[in-house]
Amino acid sequence: MCLAIPGKLISISGEEMERTGRVSFGGIIKEVSLALVPEAVEGDYVIVHVGAALSVVDEAEAEETFRYLEEMGELESLSPNPFPRDEDGEAEERA
Repeated sequence: MCLAIPGKLISISGEEMERTGRVSFGGIIKEVSLALVPEAVEGDYVIVHVGAALSVVDEAEAEETFRYLEEMGELESLSPNPFPRDEDGEAEERA
């Protein structure tokens, strides 16, 4: 199954249609195209599919998406989860 996955934009390079960004998916860093999200800035969460960021989302939406993907068992290749939960399903506090 092909899914769009949220990740945190950690750096940007290039200009306009050739902009790319390094996106962290729970510690796994991938280079993605930012051509479709010119408004994206470092620190934003973006939804990525097939190497391209499709939209900018807030952290809460990114966390919710990760939770759904985790429940579906679709995150094995992206461990560790950037939004860890305790045994009660509550979001763990981050340092």
